[in-house]
Formats: sequence, C-alpha cells, structure tokens
Amino acid sequence: MGRKTMRKVATMVGVLLAGAGASLVTLTVTAAPAQAATVTTSTLQSQLVTYTNNTRVRAGCKPIRVDSRLLLASRGHSAYQARTRKMSHIGANGSSFVTRARTAGYAYPMSENVAYGYTTASATMKAWMASPGHRANIVDCRAKAMAVGVVYASNGTPYYTQMFGWT
Repeated sequence: MGRKTMRKVATMVGVLLAGAGASLVTLTVTAAPAQAATVTTSTLQSQLVTYTNNTRVRAGCKPIRVDSRLLLASRGHSAYQARTRKMSHIGANGSSFVTRARTAGYAYPMSENVAYGYTTASATMKAWMASPGHRANIVDCRAKAMAVGVVYASNGTPYYTQMFGWT
C-alpha cells in the first residue's frame, strides 16, 4: 500500500464546560508513523504559528501572539506524549489542557489541538484544517494567544500540541 493509503486520520472531539459557561474544545489528528527527524522542533513550531496566523487573517481574524506559558504547557504535553508514545488530551497524572495551562501560569486556556506523525508543519496544518473542529479552534477570532509545542519521540515520530487562550 502507498503512503497515502496508509495514512490514517482520526479526530477526537471533547467538549468541556468551564468558568462562566465558556466551552473548551480538544481535538486530535493522527498520521502514519514518521521517518527520521529532519526538521528541528523550533522550526516546526515557528512554521505552525505562521501558518495559523496566516489562516486566521484569511478568515478575518487578527493574528495572535505566542504566549510563553502556553508554550511551556504545550511542549510539556508533547514531551509526555512522545515519551509514552500515546497521543491523547489526557496528560501526566490525568491532567487536562486546562490543568496544564494553569500549572504553567496561564489562567484562561481556551482549546487544544494535538497531532502526531506528520513530518512537516504544512502536512500538520492541512490535517487540522481538513477537520471542522480543528479548523474552528484555529479560526476562532476570540483567541488572543497561542503556542505550538513539538517534541520528537525516540523513534523520530513528532508529537504536536497547539493551545489557544482567551487572554
């Protein structure tokens, strides 16, 4: 079978209610296992921030800033997924993205997208944009901050966590 035939994309949508009725959305995208890592994590992160902001502008939203606290939380979750080789919105000690963001000092997390296996930022972004739930997170004009954390597992598979925040 060819690479395209083997590629699997799965989306998991979980809706949580928090605070004053604000909805929090978590989404997942998967791909076939990656080949050897050739792109640095900082390059992938930077490219995904650029692609996200370009997409937001095309959708009529303002570009948003990278928040260092969301970056800490997103990289930490990607590291956990890479270490366990399990993609999930549930993190270490049963943590949710809300818990991880708040632990990192960010009080108002909004949503999270995760993915793994895509070897380029472009492929990851295309997969997220092909999913209505992921796309909704990316082009939600209410978002004010974001971060993308990418970590490679020891087998070379990249794990991605994209987080958005209200402030």
